[in-house]
Parts: sequence; structure tokens; C-alpha cells
Amino acid sequence: MIAELADRAAEGGRLAIDTEFVSERRYQALLCLMQVAVPDAREQGGVRTEVLDPLEGNPDFSPLARVLADPAVEVVLHAGRQDVAIMRRTLDTEIHNIFDTQVAAGFLGFGNQEGYESLVRKVLKVRLKGSEGFTRWDKRPLTPQQLEYAADDARLLLALGEELERRLEERGRLEWAREESRSLEDVRDERDATRSYERLPRLGRLSEAARGVALELTEWREEEARGADRAPGSVLPDQALVELARRTPRDKHGLEQIRGLPPQTLHRRADALLAAIERGRSRTAPPPPSEPLARDPSDAPLVSLAQALVRHRSMESGVAVELIATQAELSSLVGSVRRGEGADRVRVAQGWRGELVGDELKELIEGRRALSVDPEGGLRVTPT
Repeated sequence: MIAELADRAAEGGRLAIDTEFVSERRYQALLCLMQVAVPDAREQGGVRTEVLDPLEGNPDFSPLARVLADPAVEVVLHAGRQDVAIMRRTLDTEIHNIFDTQVAAGFLGFGNQEGYESLVRKVLKVRLKGSEGFTRWDKRPLTPQQLEYAADDARLLLALGEELERRLEERGRLEWAREESRSLEDVRDERDATRSYERLPRLGRLSEAARGVALELTEWREEEARGADRAPGSVLPDQALVELARRTPRDKHGLEQIRGLPPQTLHRRADALLAAIERGRSRTAPPPPSEPLARDPSDAPLVSLAQALVRHRSMESGVAVELIATQAELSSLVGSVRRGEGADRVRVAQGWRGELVGDELKELIEGRRALSVDPEGGLRVTPT
């Protein structure tokens, strides 16, 4: 069945895919179901939908993995960031030529976070059944209601993608949506102990010796959490880890003085935890990441003007303002332009964003564009 689905996707040049997964209290999210819809003229409505279960038997997903990695096959998802990360890891594949319907909706005036059921209702005029989204997808056997809900989730995804693409084409925005969707191709969910270490609270206040202990404890926590399939914070919360690094206790009595240390870790992992602390005493850890440069207060008026211009172009074009630029990105652009530090590296100056408003923003910051209010109370943008 999986090979046949892959063949249909390759022939039709498209497939839609949705997933159900469980991430609560796990080291990494567990893929529980994949719902796949492919073009198939033999089926009613021209679409075949199948629910694939990676937890039952030992299915061979290699045909599906190959077609997901095929740049000639469009992969339609909705809010697919987590789906992509989980499938890349679980199926050991790349995913190319992504078209995300939630991203696409943001270019058509629907907002940046439009839900699937809401979008199907507004675009296709169809109401989907709900109520099963937060059930135990990792528990077998699945109920008929769960399977029906899962299939229903993917059933109309191909049609939704096709209609959104048609509307985007009419407005000249299809390539913009595809460009933005392609950014999902690099999403990953692999955990990294070094990044976890760099994000520890109050890391900069620890001594050099304590940072070595903190790094060792972070790596130890990752290994323990991976082996137990638990969230790292449930093995050793950040605050307790930092306090252990600061105090470096040498016995169980010392561990008992650490606030926030989970009882299960104290009772079952005390020896291993003390051994990790001892190893950390001889480690050299990198210094904490540099604090971001403080923003120049004199940039604030220009940032406000930039926000006004972005909102103006958002209302004019129907592209969600959240898609265009964040306040932090506008602050970075203002600082870069004013100090001649490579403004083209800021995301809002690149690709479709540069075409929509990025070039104008640079001209505004350089004093070559002006904002004013027209007689009707709207915003006017004029060269200077």
C-alpha cells in the first residue's frame, strides 16, 4: 500500500500529509500516525486517503521517504513545522518542495495562524468533524473515531492547497508563498546538549569551574533523558542544574540541599549524578554566549516609522504583518542601515519581503522616503 501511494504521488506530482504525534513527557515527539492523500482518478473525488500507522507491525516507509525527498513532488501540509521535523528524523529523509497551507493563508488575508478546520470552512465551505485531536495517539488499538478524525484531517488537504495556489496565482503571490514554505525544509527537532547549556539561566554568573560542571551535567542529563524517553527537565530542571554546578555537592546529603531536584533523580540517580559532578570539576567549558548589543535608544523613532510602513503594506497587500517582519527584525534593520553594517543580511530585506517592503524600509531609514497622512486619514509614502 505504501509503495502504491508513493507511485500515485509521483505520477500526480503532489501529495498531502498530516501527522499525529505525542510529545508530552517524552525526550522527543513520537510519531503515531501519518495521514496521506494522493491524486487518484479511480477514487471518488479523485483523491485517495490512507492512514499509516508506524506503531503497528514493521511497515516499510522507504517509498514514502523517497517521494517526500523528490523535488518534483509537491508536499502539501498545514502548519507543518513539527510534522516536517518529526518525519525527517523518524523516516530518515529530507522533505522538499513544501507548500504549507497555513503559510499560504497568510499571503491571502487570513492571518498568520489560521487553523486547519477554520481555513477549510472559509476556503472550501466544508465543516470538518473535531474532538479527537488531543487523544492518546500512542495507545493501541485506536478507536474508529480516532481513525475517522485522522483521515478527515488529510482528506481535504490536497483540495485546500490547490485552491490556495489558484488564489495566490491570481494575486501574483504564489512564488512568495512557496519561498516562505521552503524555509520549513531545514527544520529539525534533534536535541543538542551544547545549545541546552548555552540557554541555562544565570550561566554568566557561574565561575569558570562551575561552568565546566554545568556542561557535564547538561550532557549527563541528555543521556539520561534519552535512555528513559523523558523530557530532560523532568530528570534535572535547569534551575537545579545551575545550583548543582554552583555548589558542587560531594555526597547525597549535599544533593538533598538542592532545591528543585526531583525525588526520583535523587533516589535513583544520586550516584550517577555525583559522578557527573566529579567529572565536571576537571572540565573546561566555553564562556557563556555574548549578550546581544543593547539597542541605541535613538533608533526607537525610526523603528516606529518602520513598523508603520510595514503595517501599511500589510493592509494594502493582505499579507499578514507577522509574516513580514518582527519588531526585533525592524530594530536590527534600522541599526544596520544607520551604521552601515550589512542591512541585506536582515530577513526583511531579503526575497519576497524585500520586494514587498524591504527596499522601501531601507530608503525610509536612509531619509529617501517620507511618511505622511493624506486628506482621507490614510498613510502616504512618498520619495524625498
